Amino acid sequence: QVHLVESGGGLVQSGGSLRLSCAASGSILGNNRMGWFRQTPGKERELAATISSSGDITYADSVKGRFTISRDNAKRTVYLQMNSLKPEDTAVYYCYVWVLIPTRTYWGQGTQVTVSS
Repeated sequence: QVHLVESGGGLVQSGGSLRLSCAASGSILGNNRMGWFRQTPGKERELAATISSSGDITYADSVKGRFTISRDNAKRTVYLQMNSLKPEDTAVYYCYVWVLIPTRTYWGQGTQVTVSS
């Protein structure tokens, strides 16, 4: 069982920065991915960024060039550095971990990010 604890959300002005962190308790071995989805009311959860255990990174087009995802495997922690934030980045950000064996996805409780104009 893996438990995820997120931190770093909050209120920031447009153009500002925030750094999200997500620490995983429990064992994460083998092929896996860690990352962040985000969701606004009335919309589906969408991928913001993900990083695999081998270091492959994927960003949503809307955040490319502004967000940077990284991970510290020793700490079982994934980070999302968000720069040049825009009001449309306002959402609840959910950390996730996907593991291949056994195949399962774990989710954090979500952290609110609000960008004021």
